[in-house]
Amino acid sequence: MQDYEESLLFLGTWGPFQKRVFFLLCLTTIPSGYNLLSVIFLLATPPHHCSIPHHSNLSQDWIQASIPVQVAGQPERSSCSRYKLDLVQNLSALGTRPSLDLVQNLSSPEVLLSNLTQEGCKDGWTYSTEHYQSTVVSEFNLVCDDQWKQPLTSLVYFLGGLSGCFISGQISDRFGRKPVVFCAIAALSIFSIALAFAPSWPVFLALFFMLGLGQLTCYVVLFVLGSEILMGSTRVLFSGLCLPSAYTLGIMMLPVTAYLVRSWRHLSLAMAVPGLACIPLWWLIPESPRWLVSRGRIQEAELLLRSAALENRVEAPHVIFLSANVEKETSEKEESPSFLDLLKTANIRRVTLILWCIWFSISVCYFGLSFNLSGLSGNPFLNNFLLTVVELPAYAASCLAARRLPRRLSYISFTLLGALALLLIQITLNSQPVITLILVLVGKFGILGGTGVLYMYSGELSPTVIRNTAMSTCAMFSRVGSSVSPYLLQLEVFSQFLPWIIVGSLSLLSVVLCVFLPETFRQPLPDTIQQMAVPQRFRWPWASTPPPKDDGKSAENPRTALEIICTTRL
Repeated sequence: MQDYEESLLFLGTWGPFQKRVFFLLCLTTIPSGYNLLSVIFLLATPPHHCSIPHHSNLSQDWIQASIPVQVAGQPERSSCSRYKLDLVQNLSALGTRPSLDLVQNLSSPEVLLSNLTQEGCKDGWTYSTEHYQSTVVSEFNLVCDDQWKQPLTSLVYFLGGLSGCFISGQISDRFGRKPVVFCAIAALSIFSIALAFAPSWPVFLALFFMLGLGQLTCYVVLFVLGSEILMGSTRVLFSGLCLPSAYTLGIMMLPVTAYLVRSWRHLSLAMAVPGLACIPLWWLIPESPRWLVSRGRIQEAELLLRSAALENRVEAPHVIFLSANVEKETSEKEESPSFLDLLKTANIRRVTLILWCIWFSISVCYFGLSFNLSGLSGNPFLNNFLLTVVELPAYAASCLAARRLPRRLSYISFTLLGALALLLIQITLNSQPVITLILVLVGKFGILGGTGVLYMYSGELSPTVIRNTAMSTCAMFSRVGSSVSPYLLQLEVFSQFLPWIIVGSLSLLSVVLCVFLPETFRQPLPDTIQQMAVPQRFRWPWASTPPPKDDGKSAENPRTALEIICTTRL
């Protein structure tokens, strides 16, 4: 849409209008970030053991001794079994003072203890309240035989995000960016409040799906809206640094809230507050004039832009959009390729498949880090807060690297740093908790730095005619990765190191795949599928980039690739 941007040169790039839109869109993304990792705190599993009923007439010492001790790395009380209460009561009647050694070694009295067997938690569970007053897991008892329901709940949440990513682009293309943004924000608030009153796990599951649907939809459409209203370097700053930073700020607020509000129902109510606070911004955030033009609503677009010109104190031309430009936009819209065009020709099919694999891998790493953090020692609220804070310097570093360094070299450097840090965790996991936390933070820094570069890289690899569709499919595969990530914790039954090995290995896989992608740094953007660069069989990331072919478009479109921002978010 070069003609569109040429028509808006009179408006400038950083006037009062752009500043207002810039700030309000960043503010509006906070509810989306605030809800992203709600699965971490709502579905937390506190330490627990079988409940011993009061009518058993056992002393506190015997209650403690009635829970078997399991030795796996270090001794801990069993979470899903207890000794049969009738036999424990017989032992108690003998007047013997209980101890864990007595019950474990079955030393005396021999006759009774030789028949001492274990049973399940027939009377429910007792949960620790050290960090959480209540969670969904503790209230609906999603443990032991029902433990499979916990990762399934996380999966349903991320599937909601995948569905939102699939439909939000089509809906916003038809009905506008602004209505979809505020419908998503309203959905976040409504379903967060509804969660607090869920009477059962199936009802919670359905509401959690709807919450996930609104969470990603909100961010994706905000990204599109900002990239269409803002232009030039302002667009780069908004999409590459400030919007992700505001999103991260929302994520940082959740651990603080969860620390203050230890009940999951009260936390659900608190999650609705940022969205409700953003509803009045409907009257301050404009619709995308670029979208209005693409839909043929020229008078509305011109009215909006003339109002923006008055706010910026500049004079708008008598005719902003020429009829030829409008006809060109309409024809481009009618001839836009479909999803299947991503796989038709060899050059775009190779790039597409590689990008899908990279987005899947990097998403598993991102969310796998967050879920695996629950297995580390220390305060879970502080750990999650630190893991979120590290995103701010990661995005800043990726933005700086994108301005100076080739895309492949930047992505490979960041992601390789993260992969090595995650693989080193195996050495320090049980012996050095502080060093382990530092390695996790370094790993998160590398993964997020690589992700920041990946946004721009993916957008620059995709041709203009299908860039929005290509990026939407990448986001869908990232949500597939996030849907798989809750099950990483289940692999700890085989080895406590296995989740970390998988996360680090997937990071290395994305590094290897990136080597086969063509470089886009300081190259003209492809407008059609035929103009796409052909993937290399193997090319070092620091190899020199061949000069772009002069096809007559360089002079016509002097913008750098960095100024074209992709329209989605992990």
